[in-house]
Amino acid sequence: MSSVVAKFKSRDFLVIVLFLQSIVYAMVFADVPVARQVVGFLYFTFVPGFVIIKLLKMDDLDGLETVLFSVGLSVAFLMLAGLFVNELCFLFGISQPLSLMPLMIILNSLILIGGVLVCLRREDVKVWSGGSLWTSPSALFFACLPILSIVGAIWVNAYENNLILLFMMVAIAFLFLVGVMSERLLCPKLYFFAVLTIAISLLFHSSFISNYIVTFGSDVTGEYFAFKSTENSAYWNATNPYHGGIWTAYGRLNAMLSVTVLPTIYSKLLNINPIWMYKILFPTIFSLVPLGLYQIWQGYIGKKYAFISSFLFMAQSTFYTEMLGLSKQMIAELFFVLLLLVMLNKRMKPYSKAACFMIFSFALVTSHYALAEIFLFFISVTMISLIILKHPSRNITPSMVVLFFVIMFAWYIYTSRSATLNSFTEFGDYVYKQLGEFFDPASRGQTVLRGLGIEAPPSIWNTISRMFAYLTQALIVAGFLGLITGRVKFHLDIEYFLLSSLAMAFLIALIAVPGLANTLNMTRFYHILLFFLAPLCALGADTTTSLVSKQTEAKASILLLVLLVPYFLFQTGFVYEVTQSDSWSVPLSKNRMDPLRLYGHFGYTDGYNVFGARWLSDHIEVGRTRIYACFYSRSDLRAYGMVYMGYIEILSNTTEIAANGVVYMRSLNVIEGTVVGVRHTWNTSELTFLQDLSGIYSNGRSAINMNVDS
Repeated sequence: MSSVVAKFKSRDFLVIVLFLQSIVYAMVFADVPVARQVVGFLYFTFVPGFVIIKLLKMDDLDGLETVLFSVGLSVAFLMLAGLFVNELCFLFGISQPLSLMPLMIILNSLILIGGVLVCLRREDVKVWSGGSLWTSPSALFFACLPILSIVGAIWVNAYENNLILLFMMVAIAFLFLVGVMSERLLCPKLYFFAVLTIAISLLFHSSFISNYIVTFGSDVTGEYFAFKSTENSAYWNATNPYHGGIWTAYGRLNAMLSVTVLPTIYSKLLNINPIWMYKILFPTIFSLVPLGLYQIWQGYIGKKYAFISSFLFMAQSTFYTEMLGLSKQMIAELFFVLLLLVMLNKRMKPYSKAACFMIFSFALVTSHYALAEIFLFFISVTMISLIILKHPSRNITPSMVVLFFVIMFAWYIYTSRSATLNSFTEFGDYVYKQLGEFFDPASRGQTVLRGLGIEAPPSIWNTISRMFAYLTQALIVAGFLGLITGRVKFHLDIEYFLLSSLAMAFLIALIAVPGLANTLNMTRFYHILLFFLAPLCALGADTTTSLVSKQTEAKASILLLVLLVPYFLFQTGFVYEVTQSDSWSVPLSKNRMDPLRLYGHFGYTDGYNVFGARWLSDHIEVGRTRIYACFYSRSDLRAYGMVYMGYIEILSNTTEIAANGVVYMRSLNVIEGTVVGVRHTWNTSELTFLQDLSGIYSNGRSAINMNVDS
């Protein structure tokens, strides 16, 4: 990232910590708008981890690693310390341990104790700076991208004009192209900054497109419900408080500190609007994931290829759409990357590596169950492979695997009535039952069929888009073959080679095994596998060009640009919007998108729906009244009405409304006249029983009706 610019005396370091704490106390208790949020977020997301780094004497980290580990350790610290506060204070009779005062006092006391321990060592504290970052003109251009992203999204909301966002997409593609082709215009030392700004821009252009949560087809409303339940009581209940209905699904969420304790701590300390916490704070933390991958990859394939691989990872649409509806996975992926950094870092001291592995393992396990299971699978198989190959390794050891296994299953067994562990067995049983459909291609899921080219493309533009996607995948295969045959000039450690090989095998299994891709979602699986496969695309271009000529890096870079720039423009929806064809981009095309896709599949909502859900929560005795809603309308009730999904019955054309039963209707139902059930869709006129209900609330786009018959 740059060179060391200063060494502080340990006493001065303690003074700085005290000074920062005094500022935070002032901002919090004076409740200074904006300053409290910005200063508090930076302090609690960086300082605790930096103190831990100095406690562990991790001075062998470079500048970029210092930033990544500081943030990762800080977030893990908030989760672990929050759990400590939650359990300890409750034992002492404090009924609301996750309220402001206990959190401020205990968290800052722990940070101060760490600062004192660093001071007692009487060793100089190294501090890194951005070096040439602050004087580089090219860095200024990349720094403008997040501004364009935010302004462009707001402009779409206010004026239904997407020109700024379209310009931003062109700017990202152009700056990426220039950065790869000219080291004079973009110094390789600044690739990390380009990766960070592109990541933030892509994430913010999607998260800012609405004043409310957009699910993007994921379960963020369930995460929001779990968070609000914890925040409202200022206490995290380790057991699942709900019974029946979808209690297992909620239990999985309730067992994750990433969606219960962590957002509660941020909300209490920063006094930030919870919705905007999901739109700003979590995406900002998630933007460090491609940065961490860049850090890993540059050690194997060089800065340029690592930059290109990071761009491929970010260009894939899951990164800035579906992931925004999965706050638990966004947090978990940071720990996933940091665990890889810990295992593959040869400069870390053994005790530092062991401590970080333990901290990040617990943080990953308590952040996302599926990603923890995938990580355990990868390191277990890799360790077994190393033993079979008689290749001893200090990076992935049996003790690491056992430690992660114990943490994972202990947590999943003793929280939320083993709901997470039960889910694992349910998913395994589902895949086992699907094996009988081995020869039925449809059993793999629609996304797999589309990826294999079995599903017909709806337009010529979709055909071209798939062509570029197939070519990137072909280069990944070519890169893997190049590694096996030795045609790749880059050297990968045996551990990373085995992890990449396992990722390829996993991808094949997702295609071959019926039902396996459906357990998580094929797009999310592919997104995770790109952690290992994205560099193979660059190596594939290098291998391909080496077959026809020498001096392959320049030609390989050109080949990658020819493929990845159009791939990016198709994935973001830029081409579809410019050609006015069918588009899946909410930021670029929401104003002309099919309502069922926008309000249904992507979970877009507006103030009318939110106010309707809140009115129902305020005026209806939830839990004692039968509530009915269409499949997609439930998300409004769960997130903004705080209605447990198990209390909601999904509407169909055969539904019988109970006496005094309440039917919630959102814009999709009221304006578009569409009701979506579990498997079928109806026009509201087909649900004749709706005509017999009495309206008790309406705001023009959302309505609540009741069956007043006794």
